[in-house]
Amino acid sequence: MSATRLSAPPDLPPETLRITPLGGLGDIGRNMAVLEIDGKLLLIDCGVLFPEDDHPGVDLILPGFDVIADRLDDVVGLVLTHGHEDHIGAVPYLLRQRSDIELIGSELTLALVAEKIREHRIRGTVSRVVTDGDRFRVGGFDLEFIAVNHSIPDALAVAVRTDAGTVLHTGDFKLDQLPLDGRITDLRAFARLGEEGVDLLMIDSTNAEVPGFNTSERDISPVLERIFHKSDQRVIVACFASHVHRVQQVLDAAVADGRKVVYVGRSMLRNMGVARDLGYLHVPADTLIELRDIDNYRPDEVVIISTGSQGEPLSALSRIANREHPVVQLERGDTVVLASSLIPGNENAVYRVINGLSRLGAQVVHKGNALVHVSGHASAGELLFCYNIIKPRNVMPVHGEARHLIANADLAVATGVPAECTILAEDGMVVDLHRGRARVVGKVDCGYIFVDGSTVGDISESALTDRKILGEEGFISVIAVVNTQSRKILSGPDVHARGFVEDDRAFDAVLPRITEALESALLEGVEDPHRLQQVIRRQLGRWVSDSFRRRPMIIPVVIDG
Repeated sequence: MSATRLSAPPDLPPETLRITPLGGLGDIGRNMAVLEIDGKLLLIDCGVLFPEDDHPGVDLILPGFDVIADRLDDVVGLVLTHGHEDHIGAVPYLLRQRSDIELIGSELTLALVAEKIREHRIRGTVSRVVTDGDRFRVGGFDLEFIAVNHSIPDALAVAVRTDAGTVLHTGDFKLDQLPLDGRITDLRAFARLGEEGVDLLMIDSTNAEVPGFNTSERDISPVLERIFHKSDQRVIVACFASHVHRVQQVLDAAVADGRKVVYVGRSMLRNMGVARDLGYLHVPADTLIELRDIDNYRPDEVVIISTGSQGEPLSALSRIANREHPVVQLERGDTVVLASSLIPGNENAVYRVINGLSRLGAQVVHKGNALVHVSGHASAGELLFCYNIIKPRNVMPVHGEARHLIANADLAVATGVPAECTILAEDGMVVDLHRGRARVVGKVDCGYIFVDGSTVGDISESALTDRKILGEEGFISVIAVVNTQSRKILSGPDVHARGFVEDDRAFDAVLPRITEALESALLEGVEDPHRLQQVIRRQLGRWVSDSFRRRPMIIPVVIDG
């Protein structure tokens, strides 16, 4: 999957469809793709990636849509396949650059996006609600929407017909044959498109390494009911704030056990309110209570549905585990259910929360010890099923890390797709579809865009490197006042450290070396403060490396007095 030798792509030839993934190929998140024909652009998804431990201080990571920053007027629409953060979370950041890009998606998806747009105070937005079976044209793209089953209602695949060929983008999907809402993936539509001819299949890869078929969502309900019935204290269920189906199962199990339900976490309150208002979540009367009223009920009369299943430091569950939540205090014997899968990169954070909850005396139930979650992504058996139904001419696995994309490509080849027609792409690779053949023609730079508070795109890789050094190795400052005319040190050098050693007297051994080197440089006629600072940095850095085997950030300051 190496793209190191690829150059910038050539101009787009006529009767050719160009596909450029701007995120989601190599990561679990920030999914986004650009389709171009006849000078017009169609975008599919615009999601975020959540930072890992090597992104200190970063809140979100956006797709590389700087690539199209000077072509936003050519964008005819943004298709959103479903309402998960890794597919819609970056929409407000894109709309800051052009607010009237038409958003095309299902009712629930657009309602969740609308809440984000409102939070960002963006005006002048345009949206078009679609449902499965709808078909219409935007620019040079003929769009048809197909129902797919996923871990959120109203998910859609999209078929894009163009003069250069037909692309089928599955979005995230699976083949649950007994879904909670009765809305199955429309394999008949897939088969019909296959008969018509799919020139390029862009297909979800997240579970391509997992053999067989997914367990049905319905199998989780009796497990939750048993957990609730066995617990004689409070039950806390943590799940994704967008997992409407899982919340519905928790609500039903709570009602069956005679418990009231309280939502904890701003995103949970917002999303479930939207889902309830639109009829996707059915809440029995007198079931929900306010968080402030929780102490009016016995522990065995309450279920808390919380955010924080991925161990996010500021989430409700993490605050509960750290005894920092202003209202919810965990008691020994409470049960905590983590009803979600682990997103790669979040393992350490989740295990920290599990350990914190366990130390407080809670029984922690998770996917590793009970059937409390099933994936929303097609496993290998389901992907093979789709390949055999659709019979695509070319395949481009999407949505996954490198190992997932490779495993998915291997499945395609096993069903008869020629290896040379299976595109293993990375973010930024440019793929042209012409006369039934897809091939990589170049690469554009679409690196990470970091969001840090209100700052977007101003955090560089070098800044992150500095942050990691500060966090892992510590910080040492050295201040010296010199007179370059008399070539003497007037004050210092004074050494202070943070995150390195507790007592600054540890540097007493190196101060004579720094003083001698600084005096020598002054006597040699060095007057430039920057060069004098480098003298200090070299002496101190060498001593720290030899003495402590560490590489802290060293900031020397030389003042000419």
